[in-house]
Amino acid sequence: MVEHVSLRWSKDTLLKWSDFKAESNPTVYEDSHSVIKFQYTWIVNSERINDEILFFIEDVRLFVEFNPLLSWVRKSNADDLLLKHEQGHFDLAELIKQENLSKLQDIFYGKKFPTRGSNEEQRKQFAKEDSGKLIGIEVKKLELELIKRSEEYDEQTNYGKNQEKQKEYNFIFDKLRT
Repeated sequence: MVEHVSLRWSKDTLLKWSDFKAESNPTVYEDSHSVIKFQYTWIVNSERINDEILFFIEDVRLFVEFNPLLSWVRKSNADDLLLKHEQGHFDLAELIKQENLSKLQDIFYGKKFPTRGSNEEQRKQFAKEDSGKLIGIEVKKLELELIKRSEEYDEQTNYGKNQEKQKEYNFIFDKLRT
């Protein structure tokens, strides 16, 4: 049995140092590092209009996941303040998700896309593949935004050491749990 290794963000999911399972990296400045990604699911359907098969995308769902096997902490620096800062990276990803989910859905909902293939079965298979690629392009943009905003978060809070700025972020992140 393969264990599901990522932690999915929820209002009740709080990181613990035991979730950081990778070896720390002695060559970097950071005392800890969280690997957080967006995962997605969707439904694709198709219909024939005249002689063309078109597909449409429905029910796009976006999830924020923390990867314990790639995340690490320098044990000598593992304190509550740093853990709260790392939780902030996880929460920041959820915030970005919430800010952008309806925009992501609006890109696809109510639109029909042409598909390729020489028969019905191929067209259905390509519709699934192509719809995944289209959504993937948009999710990649969100991941780039997450990288940019995570860097700003680290700079502004000095990796959690600037407690005044960290408290401002914590106030924003705490609203995600209400």
